[in-house]
Amino acid sequence: MAGFPELKPHLPTVLVLAGHDPTGGAGLVADSESVAACGGWALTLPTALTVQNCRDVSAIRPVSADDLYAMSAALDDFEVAAIKIGLVPDVAVLDVVVDILRRRPGVPVVVDPVLRAGGGSDLSTAELGDAMRRQLLPLVDILTPNRQELARLAGADLDDDTQRAVRLMSLGCQALLVTGTDHPEARVPADRVEHTLHAPETSRQWTWPRLEGSFHGSGCTLASALAARLAVGESLIQACEQAQAFTWQALAHGWQPGQDQQLPRRLWQLPMMPSCLPASAEMPRR
Repeated sequence: MAGFPELKPHLPTVLVLAGHDPTGGAGLVADSESVAACGGWALTLPTALTVQNCRDVSAIRPVSADDLYAMSAALDDFEVAAIKIGLVPDVAVLDVVVDILRRRPGVPVVVDPVLRAGGGSDLSTAELGDAMRRQLLPLVDILTPNRQELARLAGADLDDDTQRAVRLMSLGCQALLVTGTDHPEARVPADRVEHTLHAPETSRQWTWPRLEGSFHGSGCTLASALAARLAVGESLIQACEQAQAFTWQALAHGWQPGQDQQLPRRLWQLPMMPSCLPASAEMPRR
């Protein structure tokens, strides 16, 4: 109405610490788009620069601990409603991440343990994995590993996903949403994907139609959407369900820029760009 100021929506803020992926399929770009599409506002702290395409990661350049501290301190005025952690490239960056989490007690923390690139490159070391188990897991509200990441974090002596999840929860992690897209269990039908929530007082499984092809950035999309849903105040089960539904749609509407992995379109609901003018059309003159 005339004479009244326009009401501005409150946007729950999600603090994201992750690597930068130049393709936009994963990393900070994926996180920012997912948070925005789910109704939040992303504050982004780069943990590393990466050299990668839609096939594999060829190099990782960690951000210095001093720079990460400085960038984090500059955001102290923001009220953060959730935190999402992605790629942690080395122990020095991990120390900063842990310090940032401890400075914001009570804020839900979602961690996507990026241990290996889709193309197969190893993105973590045994030393870093040990440090993450000791320092990071006790601060995590929900971890979102795939089945391979779950096995790697839990240890080679266990061969059951539930036992692996229980071990990680015994280290302080509050809950896990284990994705089964890659290397599914034999009992899962070939045309379905199964994801499982493990938590101290509940467990839940969801199945989704399996989409054709492979995707770059599905884990980032899921974890950041989950953080956004927790930021708006949803329960853990509701947030997990909504994040999965959002991710499935982003993948179903994804696009393939070449012959490599497909990229999720987190903003698929936005209108497409209009078709280019035909060659014979002239631009309007001023």
